[in-house]
Amino acid sequence: MNIWEKEVSALLSKVQQTSPLVHNMTNVVVTNFTANGLYALGASPVMAYAPEEVADMAAIAGAVVLNIGTLNRELVDAMITAGLSANAHGVPLLLDPVGAGATRFRTESAQRILREVKVSLVRGNAAEVAHLVGEAREIKGVDAESSGDIGNAELAVRAARELDTLVVITGKEDVITDGTDVRIITGGHALLTKVTGAGCLLTSVLGAFAAVESNLLLAGTAGLAFYGAAASRAAERTADLGPGSFQNAFLDELSKLHPGSLQGYAAIREAAAAGGAR
Repeated sequence: MNIWEKEVSALLSKVQQTSPLVHNMTNVVVTNFTANGLYALGASPVMAYAPEEVADMAAIAGAVVLNIGTLNRELVDAMITAGLSANAHGVPLLLDPVGAGATRFRTESAQRILREVKVSLVRGNAAEVAHLVGEAREIKGVDAESSGDIGNAELAVRAARELDTLVVITGKEDVITDGTDVRIITGGHALLTKVTGAGCLLTSVLGAFAAVESNLLLAGTAGLAFYGAAASRAAERTADLGPGSFQNAFLDELSKLHPGSLQGYAAIREAAAAGGAR
C-alpha cells in the first residue's frame, strides 16, 4: 500500500461512521440508483429540487451535487439557488456536466453554473470536460465518442486552471487534479459503462467523501479509488453474467467496502501537471 492509499483508506471509515447527508439535484434516469449507491456506501442521500426548499436543504447538507442529465431552465435556476446557499454555508458543491457538448443549451447551462456559483469539483468524461473549456470533442447523446488529441491528464489540468476548481475525468484510468497536483487512479471495470447512472453515482460518491474531508483532492482520490475497487470486485464476482448481475453485485460491494479493499483492486499514482509521470 503506497502513501496515497494509506491516506485515503481512513476516509472510508469517516463516511461510514458519520453517514454524511448528500443533497443530489440529479437526473430522473438515475435517482434510484444514486440513492441506493449512497446508502450502500454508508452515506445519506436526499433528492430535493423545489426552488422553495433547495437553499435550506443545501445549507444543512454535507455536500451538494448538481447533475444536468435531464435539465430544464427552471431546474438550472434552482441549482444556482442551491449552489449559492452551499457557497454561503461552506458546503462542497460538485457539478456533473452530463452531456455537455451534445446541445448548446446543455453546454451553456453547465457554463452558467460555473460562472454564477463556486463549484468545488467537476466530474465528467473527457468530452464533457473539454466542452466546458471550449475544446470540441465528439459526443453522442450524453456519451463521449472519442478521446481527442489532448491527453486526459493534460486536459484535466487545463480545465482545473481555467475553471478554478478540482477536475475529475473518468475513463480507462481516472484523473483528478487541482491544476497543480495530479493523481491517476486505476481500477474499475468496463461493465460500469453498461450500467446507466454509474458515472452519476460516482459524482455523488465523491460528494460523500468531500463531506467528511476538507482536502478535496484527497477526498476525491479516495472516492475514485474505493468506487473503482468496488467495481473490480463486482466484476470478478459476476464474470460472464452480464451488466444486470454486475449492477446488483456492485451495490453489494459498495456496502462491503473496508479500508483494506483497495489492495489488488485499485491503485493510485502521482503524475506531473503536464500529464507525464514523475
